[in-house]
Amino acid sequence: MDKNDLRNKLISIATRLFAERGLNGVSIRELSNAAGVSISMISYHFGGKEGLYSSVLQEQFSSFEHIEEINNADAEALTKIEAYIRWIIVRHRNNPYLLRFYTSELTNPTQFFSLIVQPAIEKVIQILVRIIEEGISKNKFRKDLNPVDTVLAIAGMVNYYFLSTLATQELISHSPERDEVLIRHYMDIFTKGILS
Repeated sequence: MDKNDLRNKLISIATRLFAERGLNGVSIRELSNAAGVSISMISYHFGGKEGLYSSVLQEQFSSFEHIEEINNADAEALTKIEAYIRWIIVRHRNNPYLLRFYTSELTNPTQFFSLIVQPAIEKVIQILVRIIEEGISKNKFRKDLNPVDTVLAIAGMVNYYFLSTLATQELISHSPERDEVLIRHYMDIFTKGILS
């Protein structure tokens, strides 16, 4: 197995184990046994368990870079908000462990929170706040909106859909075939509210 294949295998196995049990819940011996390599290989490629965890977080949160494409699109603020909602759904579908790292680092941060997780989240929030402010300045959104509260409400609404999957599976289908309906529903709630 060449270096890149071994490195990718270690990241793949570590992603699953760290997502299930966190940084402190997995030993370096467990990681090496699961990957079928010696502990020295983890040290060689990543400098140890913490380095491997850092690489896993970097890979998981690299998906947040897509927010730049949404921000740079030549589109109205509302279209960018829809693109953001669509992106969150695709991000969760393509990165099934991301939400575990996200919530774990937010509720029980490791030393990597301020280096990897917080900058990724802050970047998304700051860009979305600018999008909301743009919509307000162009009279597309209400003047009395608090941009940060608005962004957190949108992000919370969509992320919680995926966070609550296990608890709500008897109430609603979380199938990817329903994603377009979900996007339309969230956009309707965002633009019209819930009052008749």
